[in-house]
Amino acid sequence: MPVMPPPEDIVKVAIEWPGANAQLIEIDQKKPLPSIIREVCDGWSLSGSEQFALRNADGQQLYITEQSRGEIKNGTILRLAISPMRAARQLLERMQSHGIDARLEALKELAKLSADPTFATEFINMEGLGTLARLVESGTHFGEMLAFTLTAFLELMDHGIVSWDLVSVSFIKQASYTFISPMVDVSILQRSLAILESMVLNSHSLYQRVAQEITVGQLISHLQVSNQEIQTYAIALINALFLKTPEDRRQEMASTLAQKHLRAIILNHIIRGNRPVKAEMAHQLYVLQVLTFNLLEERMMTKMDPNDQASQITITLSVYLTLTIDTIDCFLLQKRKAFYAKDYKMLGFTNAGNPALDFTPTPPGMLALDNILYLAKLHQDTYIRLVLENSSREDKHECPFARCAIELTRMLCEILQVGELPNEGCNDYHPMFFTHERAWEEFFCICMQLINKTWKEMRATTEDFKKVMTVVREQMSRALAMKPSSLEQMRVKLRSLSYAEILRLRQSERMSQDDFQSPPIIELRERIQPEILELIKQQRLNRLCEGSCFRKLGNRRRQEKFWFCRLSLNHKILHYGDLDESPQGEVPLEMLMDKIAVSDIKAVLTGKDCPHMKEKSALKQNKEVLELAFSILYDPDEALNFVAPNKYEYCIWTDGISALLGKELGSDLTRSDLDTLMSMEMKLRLLDLENITIPEAPPPVPKEPSTYNLPLGG
Repeated sequence: MPVMPPPEDIVKVAIEWPGANAQLIEIDQKKPLPSIIREVCDGWSLSGSEQFALRNADGQQLYITEQSRGEIKNGTILRLAISPMRAARQLLERMQSHGIDARLEALKELAKLSADPTFATEFINMEGLGTLARLVESGTHFGEMLAFTLTAFLELMDHGIVSWDLVSVSFIKQASYTFISPMVDVSILQRSLAILESMVLNSHSLYQRVAQEITVGQLISHLQVSNQEIQTYAIALINALFLKTPEDRRQEMASTLAQKHLRAIILNHIIRGNRPVKAEMAHQLYVLQVLTFNLLEERMMTKMDPNDQASQITITLSVYLTLTIDTIDCFLLQKRKAFYAKDYKMLGFTNAGNPALDFTPTPPGMLALDNILYLAKLHQDTYIRLVLENSSREDKHECPFARCAIELTRMLCEILQVGELPNEGCNDYHPMFFTHERAWEEFFCICMQLINKTWKEMRATTEDFKKVMTVVREQMSRALAMKPSSLEQMRVKLRSLSYAEILRLRQSERMSQDDFQSPPIIELRERIQPEILELIKQQRLNRLCEGSCFRKLGNRRRQEKFWFCRLSLNHKILHYGDLDESPQGEVPLEMLMDKIAVSDIKAVLTGKDCPHMKEKSALKQNKEVLELAFSILYDPDEALNFVAPNKYEYCIWTDGISALLGKELGSDLTRSDLDTLMSMEMKLRLLDLENITIPEAPPPVPKEPSTYNLPLGG
């Protein structure tokens, strides 16, 4: 008789209880959870089964509920524990005991249990949050006791069960006081900063109260310490305050940050500090960079009124900045503006009769004029040289200065995403923007010189304007990707990326279409392609066997939570599980308690089709998260949800799962790898045919000889 597989609703588990042998039982998932707990209690002769519950023995050790019981797999180790309600009641009683040691142990246990949503709900329902808040407000707890209290409070609030608006002013004052105290413990400082950040992000009224309690100077002082964790929390709070500041006051806050030398402190103590910048710090620097650039949005979206006399005068003055502005009679300039049409044309305006029309499209709007004036005022020699050099060229070869400046401003706004909100998980900050108070304008000035240089190298005419700007955009994008550490380094990298170098790079990055379109070459490509695709497929599966670490979605705090997933070496099982911290090397399969059989996988979904993207309404607006999200659907109607740390890992995993399912690999990375490997393989195979013209058709077969009686050589 063949052995019948167990029903899908039956899972075999081990259940532990302190001081007793573990029970090996089969759980019927159709059976009510209280009935299962009663049977387990009977096995150890324990009465009052309603006072007990089941918890995971490994990982976060969360309570098993009717909603989460479906996650129990064969071989899972569970633990019988007191129920969440009973645990919450006992901890509340111990927290209010007279013995300091007993209270400390209770708070320590509470800090750990508070991460469990089931326990958190029971504890909050018993007014436990109020008890914790009063402990903080009393100001009588210090050291470990205060650290565990703040940790528990933060964990409980992070579940979103109650609103942050319930937090009192007294609590805010005490939390603010802890991080300005000179001898405060590092763990207390971290929790205080994290709590204040959450208050600012989750409540407008609390933002106002926090902004009243703390100063930018107090926060900046924490950026000058050697502990990068504290620096990260401090800059995260600065970003939160910056983000929530009303738009009409953001320029004022930016000025305050500049007066406190925030940029220089970040540059010297973080970017150029003794420690490498970690991922979370890189994200916070990226957020600050985005928020700083977003201050330009108002000018970027402001159109110039063609009938505004003041605007006309400003443009006219830009032509005459070689003179002393005070000596110019603005009235005469306005009166005689018709005489300046020739000068406007020399400066490169498209609408020489009324140059204000050039600044009506948004973006870049008035921001383009601001950039031109900055170049003219602060880099006057460069400005005069660019204008006069082009005015002396032949009409067809002159580089239109104003038109280039306006288009360059538009491109910079697009490349650096001015006006867009920061993307969660993005770490794309540029160190050079922290090296100068007016880094945006300085970068513009460098790129204006680049345009003039590229224009000459291309020997361009007015008709080539779009082509030149396309090359300039590529030059800027390639240089930015190198992450130069200063504006001077950016200048050097842009200088090295000449037009000839761009052409060379383009040539090396793609195969010449002329050389590889003959029928014999196409046939060779078709024969090689399956081998290359199989190679790519094996690489993807090998990467899945190594595994990847993923961050848990929606976690706003610095105490990041991670989980790891990897494929078994026989490609039959996906193992995954929670981790306390990001791993430094390979994670053993023994540490990953959950698993999915590859044979149970039905499909892989991406983007907005993923279940966790439909649930997270706030994140649906985040394009970055949507582009990195994918889900594995498996029997019975379950989903394992991912948000990849970057586009590379996203492509690796979606390709790998597709390979396991026998489907075509369709990611951008596969197409790129295929092109690269095909190019290399084709060049290797055709190496002996260099400088030999490959015919379009095979040579004709010669006619048969009239006789086969060929003479043999003596």
